[in-house]
Amino acid sequence: MRWCVSVGAVLVAGAMVGGDIAGIAAPSQKSRFVDTSHNVPSVNVELVIAVDISYSMDMDELATQREGYAQAIVSKDFLQALRAGPRGKVAVTYFEWSMSGDERIIIPWRVIDSPESADAVAAEIMKAPVRRGSSTSISSAINFAVQLFQENPYRGLRRVIDISGDGPNNDGAPVVGARDAAVAKGIIINGLPIMVKEPSYSTIDIENLDFYYEDCVIGGPGAFIMTIKDREKFQEAIRTKLVLEVAGLTPERRIAPASDKEPRVPCLIGERKWQERRGR
Repeated sequence: MRWCVSVGAVLVAGAMVGGDIAGIAAPSQKSRFVDTSHNVPSVNVELVIAVDISYSMDMDELATQREGYAQAIVSKDFLQALRAGPRGKVAVTYFEWSMSGDERIIIPWRVIDSPESADAVAAEIMKAPVRRGSSTSISSAINFAVQLFQENPYRGLRRVIDISGDGPNNDGAPVVGARDAAVAKGIIINGLPIMVKEPSYSTIDIENLDFYYEDCVIGGPGAFIMTIKDREKFQEAIRTKLVLEVAGLTPERRIAPASDKEPRVPCLIGERKWQERRGR
């Protein structure tokens, strides 16, 4: 089952009680990733943050996105979610991506288990230079994230990919195959479709990017998207999304249905638009 959450539909406030935050319920499923070995450090969740830096993202968006993740990690809500988990810590890695093969790790795997470790990760995120890539390969970003899990020295109760983007896949392999392969490994993929600008032919944007993410990108138990349509809500959305992921929470009620049948937006729309543009 997949879910769509718009900013403002979820208010992350108050204390956690019995796994709930402001009407958001924790899933009951146990993960296959629990490692009982005393030699392997255990965490609440292994979280890969995959951040779009393709050319369609302007420099202001890139800076706001970077700042949003840094502020989210040191926020009161994030730290509260962290402490409420059974292990009291999370393993996080943060990388930026654009075209196939252009994936750059900004934060290698780090454990966040205190305000001090959160501050250190946030400072390192902000220290890295902001850059822009070229085309958009969501499939390669997902495949890269899966590889990062294999290299992670920590073991979590869940494995989650948090992937942002302002356009469809238009480079590399089709996105559905990458998504399905990741989900088959028990990985959850959540999406942050960025829709703050009107679609532009020059950047191969599409309408209904939120539908595209729901039907073609996200997957796994309780997977959800959080759509950003207002630039002013950027940082709030990132914070809320990270809190949900760290706490292992999903919306208690369906906000908007995600199709489990025929995609509402063709999953190859980005590749098609790219070919049309090259043919002219």
